[in-house]
Amino acid sequence: MSFTERAVSFSCAGEELLGIVATPEQPGSTGVVILVGGPQYRAGSHRQFLLLSRALARDGYPCIRFDYRGMGDSTGGLRDFEAVNEDIGAAIAAFQANCPQIQRVVLWGLCDAASASLLYWDATHDARVGGLVLLNPWVRSETTLARAHIKHYYGQRLLQGDFWRKLLTGKLGLTRAIGGFVGSLKRTRQGKSQAAKNEVLPFQKKMVRGLQSFTGQILLLLSGNDYTAKEFLEAVQVDPALAAILQQPAVTQTGIPDADHTFSSAEWRSQIERMTIEWLKHFAN
Repeated sequence: MSFTERAVSFSCAGEELLGIVATPEQPGSTGVVILVGGPQYRAGSHRQFLLLSRALARDGYPCIRFDYRGMGDSTGGLRDFEAVNEDIGAAIAAFQANCPQIQRVVLWGLCDAASASLLYWDATHDARVGGLVLLNPWVRSETTLARAHIKHYYGQRLLQGDFWRKLLTGKLGLTRAIGGFVGSLKRTRQGKSQAAKNEVLPFQKKMVRGLQSFTGQILLLLSGNDYTAKEFLEAVQVDPALAAILQQPAVTQTGIPDADHTFSSAEWRSQIERMTIEWLKHFAN
């Protein structure tokens, strides 16, 4: 299906944001708002968001990708994923103003943009949002990182022939390796002690609360070769509430076993596009 792309400018808390709207020739009633993760702008790593928006538009789904305040061509001060609720709300409003046929939107986000999606829902319960596509959600803390290193890095190293060759020939740097392992173990224990006092860090707690209250459909996509995804899975294992949420029928979990964090190859990006489109077809029915 053919589509058009146009730049749109819209206001947010006194600043001007820039977005790109891709509109299919025959647009459906479901639109996709692509959220940017990390300190990057609307094109995304490897032009991923640009390519994704065009793939979705060719399949009939209107899309908007935009720059937060302080990034790309938007004015204002730089902010992180915990401070973009106003930006997301303004983008949804601008999207519907430019595509009035849209009745509900799906928020699509990678890494801390996935986290921002949940934080936005937790803060607003915006009735316009009917679905979430979450890729490698960011739940980073010292505890989750240390736990992931112990399980996935040190555990795998013990199974590698290179590890034992270096150990036997004195090339391993054993003191440094042991120190790294012990340091990770200490951070895990310290994190558990801190968790006993404060439960979890604020944004992670809000993410779980957002998941618990969300009434729409969720697609969770995880990379097999990514510590951020592994940290998320570790968080699931130690949080029964989070684990229970992901078992609900409204949550579809899948992924690409060999993919890295940003799905950097053309094949991985194409797979993500296909997975998103197939889920949207089911979501729209």
